[in-house]
Amino acid sequence: MSDLRFNRVMKPAFAALAAGLWLGFAAARPAHAAESTSPPPPAATPDQSTAGGVGQLKAKYGDWEMRCETPAGAAKEQCALIQSLAADDRPNVNLVVITLRTADKKNRLLRVNAPLGVLLPNGLGLQIDQTDIGRAGFVRCLPTGCVAEVIMDDKLIEQMRNGKTATFIIYQTPEEGIGVPMQLAGFSQGFDALP
Repeated sequence: MSDLRFNRVMKPAFAALAAGLWLGFAAARPAHAAESTSPPPPAATPDQSTAGGVGQLKAKYGDWEMRCETPAGAAKEQCALIQSLAADDRPNVNLVVITLRTADKKNRLLRVNAPLGVLLPNGLGLQIDQTDIGRAGFVRCLPTGCVAEVIMDDKLIEQMRNGKTATFIIYQTPEEGIGVPMQLAGFSQGFDALP
C-alpha cells in the first residue's frame, strides 16, 4: 500500500469530542492548541442519540446519516455525514467514519474512529474498489478509540463519489491487517447536502 497519507493533516483543524460510545464531530479548535481546562461536553441524551449517534439525525443517504449539533460556544450548527461499520469476520471490530466541512468552510475532513488496541505505527489504510489510496497516521487516542484524520482533497472526494466500496484497514498485530468494508452508496448526495 502506498504511503500517500491521503493528504494527512499534520495539525488537524478540529479536536475530536468523545460522547457516548463513539466520536462526535464538533468544536472548532486547533488540535495543537493548549489543552483546555474546561469540562468535557455532556454525553448525548437519549433523544439526541439513535444507533449510538451524536447530534440530531437530519437525513439518511444510503448507509450514511447526516447528524447535526451546535457545539458549545458556536454560532452555527455543525453537520457531519457519519457511517458506523463492523468488520465482516470480526463484529467486535468497529469503526465510525465521519466526513464534514470545517466551520470556516475551507476544508473537508475525513475522520475515522478505530477501536483501542489498534497498532498505531501502521496507521489506517484505505482502499476504494481495490485501489490503494494510502495510509493515514493516528493523531490521538481517546477513551472511545483512536482517531485518524485527513483533509479530503478533490481527488479523494471524487474517488468516494464514484466508488462502490471503501475498505479501511487497521492492524492489531504487524502481520495482520483487518479490512472493514464501507458502502459508498449515498455518499455523493449526502456530501453535497452538508452545509
